[in-house]
Amino acid sequence: QDRELVQKLVNIARPVLFIPNLAIHFCTERNKFECNNELMLRPIIASFVADGLNKSEEGENHSSEGDVNDASDIQHDHHSVLLNLIAKEAGCTPQDIVDMDLYLYDHQPATIGGVYDEFISSQRLDNLVGTFTAIRGLIDSVTEGITEFKNEENIRIASCYDNEECGSESAQGAKSHFTEWVLRRLAAGGSQTAFEEAIAKSFMISADQAHTAHPNYRDKHEDNHRPKFHGGVIVKVNMNQRYATTGRTHAVLKQIAHLASCPLQKIVVRNDMPCGTTVGPLLSSNLGLQTVDVGCGMLAMHSIRELTCTSSIFQAIALYSAFFKHLPAVLQSLK
Repeated sequence: QDRELVQKLVNIARPVLFIPNLAIHFCTERNKFECNNELMLRPIIASFVADGLNKSEEGENHSSEGDVNDASDIQHDHHSVLLNLIAKEAGCTPQDIVDMDLYLYDHQPATIGGVYDEFISSQRLDNLVGTFTAIRGLIDSVTEGITEFKNEENIRIASCYDNEECGSESAQGAKSHFTEWVLRRLAAGGSQTAFEEAIAKSFMISADQAHTAHPNYRDKHEDNHRPKFHGGVIVKVNMNQRYATTGRTHAVLKQIAHLASCPLQKIVVRNDMPCGTTVGPLLSSNLGLQTVDVGCGMLAMHSIRELTCTSSIFQAIALYSAFFKHLPAVLQSLK
């Protein structure tokens, strides 16, 4: 814009792209699902008929320089229908678009359901629930304890990361040094070892989602660890360090939960089954932070529609708020 790069955030809040499954009648192996990511995930944005009827009098988008190879021209990289749509949302012309990062998401809104309105059915509960409850807990810890907060010597942080599901190896992911640089700046101004001393006194909750025991697949869960809906935030434990919880960090969280009357549950994956992981072990090992891995219980994790319970949202907010308020005193009481 005016020979300057301008960054704009665009959210097309309506369904514009579709990726239909092949009808089961055409499947040679009906009980087997296979997906070729290159051939089977091409989205449909418009039909040729509708596109032809809606063409503007100007015709297809093209570079104003003709056949000149302009590095900023992406007209030949994307269909004109898509570029026109994005340009309209961004308030510019298709020729103004230099580059873009686009992400598809399920447009179907989240719904509350069940006979007693106790369930939330939605896309991306993993991990927007953790993001929302962590930030809400931080805010509540300040607004509900403003008197104590005025005398607070500790720094309260809610940190949200991108790209966790594909390895966290990005500038905005948990594997980057961004967190360390921020914490170092916060600790600057003291002694040369102020950062290291602060890390030794710090504590982190890794708030990702957790698995509730599935009533239709009881053999997938360890017999003595079957978290339930409405039972409280779930603490995740794994001896192979897929989760960062230790006996010490679990005990600290238990004490905080006791002080705030917040229920807790625990999950341990069966020894004969693989275990997922979170950003907890990444941050804990890179920074040397005491960490406990927790999450709200849910079913159908990583599905296009996931399921959780309404009470878990309030339970998580209450626990995280209590964590911010009570952690200093609990750590001081450790002997």
